[in-house]
Amino acid sequence: MKRRTFLRLVGSSAGAGALGLERLMADFKVSNDIVGRVAGLPRRIMGRTQREVSIIGFPGLALMRLDQTETNRAVKEAFEMGVNYFDNAPAYGKDGECEIKMGPALKALERDKLFLGCKTKARDAEGARKELERSLQRHQTDHFDLYQMHHLVTVDEVEKAFGPGGAIEAFLKAREEGKIRWIGFSAHSTKAAVTALEKFNFDTAMFPISFADYYLRDFGKAVLDAAEKRGSAVVAIKAMSMGSWPEGVQRTRDWWYRTTETPEEVSLALRFSLSLKGVVAGIPPSYTELLTKAVTAARTYQPATAADRDQLREMSKKCEALFLREDKKGDGLAANLPGLPYPEHVHECPGHWA
Repeated sequence: MKRRTFLRLVGSSAGAGALGLERLMADFKVSNDIVGRVAGLPRRIMGRTQREVSIIGFPGLALMRLDQTETNRAVKEAFEMGVNYFDNAPAYGKDGECEIKMGPALKALERDKLFLGCKTKARDAEGARKELERSLQRHQTDHFDLYQMHHLVTVDEVEKAFGPGGAIEAFLKAREEGKIRWIGFSAHSTKAAVTALEKFNFDTAMFPISFADYYLRDFGKAVLDAAEKRGSAVVAIKAMSMGSWPEGVQRTRDWWYRTTETPEEVSLALRFSLSLKGVVAGIPPSYTELLTKAVTAARTYQPATAADRDQLREMSKKCEALFLREDKKGDGLAANLPGLPYPEHVHECPGHWA
């Protein structure tokens, strides 16, 4: 590297602080790995699946706010905006309503052009198989492109899923039968995610990756490192998060965490998460209007610059960490920190939490 270029990089990264220039630059991709665009929305390869997916995924939980007619329109409009990655789970909404609504909406689209992901919170083989069959029926499809262990928090949950009679047995059998193509997980604690990655060659790892928690406490870095070792593609949830609502800050949205809202904030937050090594796509918060904001921002996606990262680091100083409670429960990086006042099982609460 020429001395002039090096000095310019050092100058633009002056706010790196304890992270240091070497660490700051090492965490991010060295290239803009976009393989194509549909309706202006970039696509990337989802790891070893070799499938092209939109870098913004459709948040199935958003359907809890819509009736069937509105769902049909939202799904169709998202697809026309270039979104081909749809994410859902039986725990979303009341009595599986988000799965039930998504099925008819997807029937209007060409199935082979979609990358459809679903999940199960069952940790035993019998329960996982039962939920898989029900989810397939609700989505009116004969297979899921991606099927995931949902909301792993504790090491005990991971051990149960991989023990005798564990959920992994149902996953492997379903893959042999062609009912699922690739296997992943979502987790909300560092310990659970890293343990899962140590046990199995997961095709994908879904984890909260936001600028706020990344800069506040390195939350997500250990998971990105573990996923890189396994060759697992990472899907960033909470990519638009600004963390927990700080005391005294007016809530502009009836949601359990604060989200970026302005076009500049959304663009900065997404550029950060989508620029980190291993991250293929991001799932926006569960509002269709935030999905639209995310797609609009992602159409002009470029990797985050050092100036972007400095700006976000300053923004993070006004944020409060999220997932402290679950990371504590998982005996992760925040084991000695106090918990937060949100429900213990956020994915089980119908209609309001995700």
